[in-house]
Amino acid sequence: MTHPSQLGIGDLRTALDGKKTSSVEVTTALLETINAGKKYNAFIEVSNEQALSQAKAADERFARGERAPLLGIPIAIKDNILAVGTKTTCASKILGNFLSPYDATVTKKLRASGAVIIGKTNMDEFAMGSSNETSTYGSVKNPWDLDRVPGGSSGGSAAATLAGLVPGALGTDTGGSVRQPASLCGIYGLKPTYGRVSRYGVVAFASSLDQVGTFARSAADLASLTEVISGHDALDSTSVAKAAPAYSSALTKGVKGLRVGVPKEYFIKGLDPEVEKAVLTAIRKIEDLGATAVPVSLPHTEHSLAVYYVLAPAEASSNLARFDGIRYGFRIPEPKDLKDLYYRTRSEGFGKEVKRRIMVGAFVLSTGYYDAYYLRAQKVRTLIAKDFTNAFTQCDVIASPVAPTTAFKIGEKMNDPIAMYLSDVFTIPVNLAGLPSMSVPCGMDGKGLPIGLQLIAKPWDEEALFQVAGAYEAATNWHSMRPAA
Repeated sequence: MTHPSQLGIGDLRTALDGKKTSSVEVTTALLETINAGKKYNAFIEVSNEQALSQAKAADERFARGERAPLLGIPIAIKDNILAVGTKTTCASKILGNFLSPYDATVTKKLRASGAVIIGKTNMDEFAMGSSNETSTYGSVKNPWDLDRVPGGSSGGSAAATLAGLVPGALGTDTGGSVRQPASLCGIYGLKPTYGRVSRYGVVAFASSLDQVGTFARSAADLASLTEVISGHDALDSTSVAKAAPAYSSALTKGVKGLRVGVPKEYFIKGLDPEVEKAVLTAIRKIEDLGATAVPVSLPHTEHSLAVYYVLAPAEASSNLARFDGIRYGFRIPEPKDLKDLYYRTRSEGFGKEVKRRIMVGAFVLSTGYYDAYYLRAQKVRTLIAKDFTNAFTQCDVIASPVAPTTAFKIGEKMNDPIAMYLSDVFTIPVNLAGLPSMSVPCGMDGKGLPIGLQLIAKPWDEEALFQVAGAYEAATNWHSMRPAA
């Protein structure tokens, strides 16, 4: 049988169901691949014994004739998602020894589907970053070029999936943290509609923006993984009681009659010419397959970055107030008094980017500035959402670049926060509006680095994304491109 690192979720499902291999064999092979692939720094924790125990249990279920969507298939999860038996560090010193006290709902769903939780992936600290360089555990390396970033904040999940360390993984997307690394790594990444997937047991960054998403190397694998984690959860007050459809069935519908909106505001100065060319070529290909491209306008797009960097830090400053050195996590030794405990614990426990966002968030929420910044940003957020509502009266799906450039060099933007924030200029509006969005591999630049096409749909219409992705994948081979080992 082909080595498991070369197989996707669907391939492994077929091999396991056909008794051509066992979950223990697959898991053992991938654990060896992960160990050999430490150069990517994609994992914070690898669950060797626990994963093999889960694999053995899966094989016993197979022997009893049981079947489940992900039975026996190893999956990795981002290290801000709780999983009993593992640490959940959020790649931060302040949570360096925090053991998950319970399973996140998405983790429970993976376990119920028979998945083997193989480990926790590296990330930007508390999901705050666009390059996976803010992690306490060091930068993740892009498998296409180890001198370049994989994107962030879910860079570990993206790199692990691309490199064949796992066939699929979970990440989180607050402003582009699934789609942007998917684009920079040349794989599929989905951010579902806000409320489609439970956030219970996911360490919060910005609660009105966070959403758990999925990574895979094919549209079909992305669909099957997303089907497992979707659905209502009474433990999450933002989870919507709406049944998730079978996304896999949309993959073969074709795009004939679909209207694809092309927003002029997403093709702007600063967009790499090679990225623009690849995305426009992809849109023309989708037209050739039967869709119609129509121009649309999202006039408030230019304000989205400013809005996001008021609202997200404001929510982060509130959510991260709980990390105080008293209840759990890192605590400085021998504090002089309570003030010293708070000050030194948070100063030493948080990294530079996290502290920057906490301070920005505290400032915009402070007396005298709340109306000028936070309240105004909320009003503009409403206008950005209305832009999408208006655009979707003219089209079924919107197509745009995911990121303005391909993967940049490690260290290139670390001392220029604004340049780093601009990496998410095309993904942030989707989170502000709560929409579903997918990154689809659509090309390579002259340096041999992948380019992603962003597809955006109406709320709850992930099916349209899979419909376009399935048709485009069947007509192209960008999704099958892999870096040399």
